[in-house]
Amino acid sequence: MSSIIELKEVVKLYRRGSENIHAVDRVSLSVQEGEFVSIVGPSGSGKSTLLNLIGCIDTPTSGTVMVDGQPTQALTEKELAGIRNSRIGFVFQQFSLLPTLTALENVMLPAVFSRNGQRTLKTNRAEALLDLVGIAARADHLPAQLSGGEMQRVAIARALINEPKILLADEPTGNLDSASAESVYNIFGKLHQNGLTIVVVTHNAELAGKTDRVFRLKDGKLLDSVS
Repeated sequence: MSSIIELKEVVKLYRRGSENIHAVDRVSLSVQEGEFVSIVGPSGSGKSTLLNLIGCIDTPTSGTVMVDGQPTQALTEKELAGIRNSRIGFVFQQFSLLPTLTALENVMLPAVFSRNGQRTLKTNRAEALLDLVGIAARADHLPAQLSGGEMQRVAIARALINEPKILLADEPTGNLDSASAESVYNIFGKLHQNGLTIVVVTHNAELAGKTDRVFRLKDGKLLDSVS
């Protein structure tokens, strides 16, 4: 099994006045293709920054970030956008659904920016994904007509529409009750069984315990990795 994500001595610095803040401080880690891993740590530990580096939303100050065999730190914004659109799906704490679109239309939205496949095929895939996450019956509902758990299921389906190789989730259960959070992780577990690589940032130790490995961050530093 090969590494689909690999970070070597990655540093991300931010300036705060005259001070340099190490949001990520010489982090090295690898994630194998098909793994389900979590990143945990206190607020301000660098979890979301690290996920943004993996997801090509941000670039490191120094060090190497490899995604699906490609070094990303020297790529143009257009090239980074291409990786985000074709290889990575994103799920966030805030569901970020467009309020005037139905659940099905929200799932379809990333396909507008993809040249891969015909629209009819994408529509069929969107319907199949809503069925996969257990919300097919709500396909024609607007976000305001959905519960928090249902909105997050729509967001997961949307993240999968372009058939990514990697799913990145930043506090995906942070706005959910315990039952809805459990259902989200059950969906992640099903996707993992189907071979998808998943990296999730979470404060929930119980849910992190369901993943293959746990990476622990503090003050931007990787403390350890627990299998």
